[in-house]
Amino acid sequence: MRDRLLRWETVLVLAVVVVALVGGGDFLNGKNLFYLGLDIGEIALIALPLTLVIVAGEIDLSVASVLGLSSALIGTLWNAGLPLETILPIVVLAGAVCGAVNGLLVTGFGLPSLAVTIGTLALYRGLALVLLGDTAVADFPASYTRFGTTPVPGTDFPYPIMVFAVLAVAFGVLLHGSSFGRAIYAIGANTEAARFSGIRVKRTKLILFTLTGAVAALAGVVYTLRFSSARADNGTGLELAVVAAVLLGGVSIFGGKGSLGGVIAGVLLLGGLRNLLILDDVSTETLTIVTGLLLLVGVLAPPSAVRFARWRASRSTAGRSILKEATR
Repeated sequence: MRDRLLRWETVLVLAVVVVALVGGGDFLNGKNLFYLGLDIGEIALIALPLTLVIVAGEIDLSVASVLGLSSALIGTLWNAGLPLETILPIVVLAGAVCGAVNGLLVTGFGLPSLAVTIGTLALYRGLALVLLGDTAVADFPASYTRFGTTPVPGTDFPYPIMVFAVLAVAFGVLLHGSSFGRAIYAIGANTEAARFSGIRVKRTKLILFTLTGAVAALAGVVYTLRFSSARADNGTGLELAVVAAVLLGGVSIFGGKGSLGGVIAGVLLLGGLRNLLILDDVSTETLTIVTGLLLLVGVLAPPSAVRFARWRASRSTAGRSILKEATR
């Protein structure tokens, strides 16, 4: 029981409860929870595949630029006269291609994912600017924009959160309930050992990057419909919040450790804190500072919690040994 209470995921859940209690009625009312769900929608979506990428020992910093590129592509194709029913699958496919490019550069050329995705972060944002420039497209049908501005009937949940819930189940099964997920953990823990054990490391990483690109593009669709505005600069800087949420959720930046449940708690904590600050009318700069601090907490706190748990276990073992010797 004590070990369970010391788990980082439990600490996160307790922190979410504390944030809710501090926020009180203004925080817990249905209207605010609806807007909280909208605010974390894109972060929560992208955090799902990025969790798998980081567990595998890689990282993708281009996700926000893929979101922006997908938004610009929506606007460009809409201006060209295509219906949204055709545009949306094209956009998700384009995001998958962007993710596959990242994966091929990492797996095919042996380049570090940090350097690759910093480069494609600029590349994909630049392509978005080429497509749409600094203009905005905002004449989308209300039947689609309602998706990002109204709750699911009979609930206070926005539609993007329902999409997230479905994908969270799918990614949870993939990571924690399949051989593919076990391979991801093995790759993150020791790539060479995973390769010698027969795991197809390159193919697995390529799939993960492709999935991340596709979901980032889906997040771009959600973002565009939520604001009813397709812009090339949509989602700028969002990668910081996504990485902060994943690391805050207990995923090791070095790979091989972490759970999707912890990441979901991290998303809720990050979103809850940001929402609480917004209710107090803090500035955008303060929100950025808080996000950066939570990113540092995400890097430092989980390993510290593990070391603390091991220290307590070693002290308990040593104490039992001393007691056993004393009673002889």
